[in-house]
Amino acid sequence: MAAKNLNVVLKQKGQLVLEDRPIPTPGPDEVLVRIHSVGICGSDVHFWKNGRVAHFVVENIVLGHEASGTVVGVGSRVHTLKTGDRVCLEPGGACHLCEFCKGGHYNLCPQGAQQVDGSMCHYYVHPASLCFKLPDNVTLEQGALVEPLAVAVHTCRRASVSPGKTILITGSGAIGLCNLLIARAFGATKIIMTDICPGRLELAKKLGATHQVCVRDKSEELVSEEIKCLLGGCPDITLECSGAQSCIQLSLKVTKSGGTVVLVGLGSPEVTLPMPEVVNRELEVRGVFRYTDCYPTVLGLLSCGALDVGPLMTHRFGIQDAEEAFRVSQGGLEGAVKVLVGCE
Repeated sequence: MAAKNLNVVLKQKGQLVLEDRPIPTPGPDEVLVRIHSVGICGSDVHFWKNGRVAHFVVENIVLGHEASGTVVGVGSRVHTLKTGDRVCLEPGGACHLCEFCKGGHYNLCPQGAQQVDGSMCHYYVHPASLCFKLPDNVTLEQGALVEPLAVAVHTCRRASVSPGKTILITGSGAIGLCNLLIARAFGATKIIMTDICPGRLELAKKLGATHQVCVRDKSEELVSEEIKCLLGGCPDITLECSGAQSCIQLSLKVTKSGGTVVLVGLGSPEVTLPMPEVVNRELEVRGVFRYTDCYPTVLGLLSCGALDVGPLMTHRFGIQDAEEAFRVSQGGLEGAVKVLVGCE
């Protein structure tokens, strides 16, 4: 019997189906990967429920971009990987010719922003240059977390996180917790996490957050005072990981004058901002879109034991139960943080 290649396809908003598609053949510079695990990202959930994230609109597309697996075929010009290598996959692509690629910002390449089929499937073809070998002591499940951890590395670099800095992270979902782990690895001494869910704040404490603030049913003024009291002043840096307008406004108002606010979470396409806070206090406000050259850093940190990612992986489903996996991930049900879909 021929091998199946089940794919989790978003046909249209709210409609996920399993499709058995032909196993693809790798091109000269590509490899064929037998996918092991795929993490569900918040953007995947937005695509499923709303058919879009910000200005990215999709339909009839395979979801998933946080993937790991084993190489089972290599193109004729591939010499860096071989059959049997365990790898994690950096999604996206780039032309390597535009001003952004040549300037080292390939994450901003217009070609890379195009929406293509993702990796929540049995077999997936990907450029060999965007497949990274997993160290022997890094599991395939951990490999599926390299992508969100790469976002966090890029975020902390954009924020200039360094030893001695005090950090506020708004939102203790998966990407907020990844930023907590990376900020700690980068030497931040005081990290305060906020969320509306006490359970996620407990996990943040377990993972090393020095302070936690539950913001449910609290005014902005009360939350601001609590943050300042716990930190002994305003945070040097705020990493906004929720996408909620209230948290973005809080970030701009509570961060130290001359400090840095990095916007990571995506919520409403348009928000109202207290611009006098930015202008009069000379705040650095920066955005984050994916990452550049962050996978090697993440793999090094995982290999040396600097990142405890086990507690992030809270739920696991087979590919046949992908829709239930999305449902659990969407609602944060049963304490869900990072939901993995097993494709083997």
